[in-house]
Amino acid sequence: MKILLTNDDSHDSPLFLLAIEILQDLGEVTIVVPAEEQSWKGKSMTRFGSLYVDHIDIHGYSAFSVTGTPADCTNLGIYNLMSERPDFVVSGINLGLNTGMGFVLSSGTIGACFEANIAGIPALAVSQHMAREDFAQWHTERSFSNESIERYRELTTKIFPKVWKDYVLDKDPDPVTWNVNLPMELKGEEIVRTRLGRTFYKQCFSERGDQYFHNLTGFTVDHEPDTDQFIVQQGKVSITRLDIADIGQNI
Repeated sequence: MKILLTNDDSHDSPLFLLAIEILQDLGEVTIVVPAEEQSWKGKSMTRFGSLYVDHIDIHGYSAFSVTGTPADCTNLGIYNLMSERPDFVVSGINLGLNTGMGFVLSSGTIGACFEANIAGIPALAVSQHMAREDFAQWHTERSFSNESIERYRELTTKIFPKVWKDYVLDKDPDPVTWNVNLPMELKGEEIVRTRLGRTFYKQCFSERGDQYFHNLTGFTVDHEPDTDQFIVQQGKVSITRLDIADIGQNI
């Protein structure tokens, strides 16, 4: 299987390296990754200006680095950088959850997958719920403690093969996105089919002097037991089918 791998956290993410390592045994992997972090970019694409592509090394793995968004990376990978179309696109492993409508529509991780679906290619988005202290260390140092990395590695290597078998190899190749969210602490290895919760964020920007900076102040959460957010909070793995064709049916 030919796999295109990208993310929105850029190439230095330790969880991106986990995805690279795991996918090596599952197919022929082409890595196309944003040169800088592109969180909250959704499915935006570069219309004006130029995109630059460099060859980089990620801990011994060859990759393309793109000065653009995750959706840019997917489109370039499919049509410009790969000699053959990928059979599947994987985006992640994202640092933090992508649950609920508001956050899924804003996610660069998901946006990369939707770009694959537009090209008729199925996709898998994988996101990891993280401890507050890990988030803080990432934002200040762009790193995690060895203990945190090993915890995430153990969880990912336990769950990812099952997700791959049940939702990639054993499914019809419809051009949909399977949105997977991993809990901080796993309380059972069941992968639970969920719906996209009606979770919406509120104010996104705070004023500092004459400028405004991203500073999420809160969000409303859908706590219904069949939602992605609820299942992850229970310590289980959530998987949600996202089909862009559903949008077309309602237009």
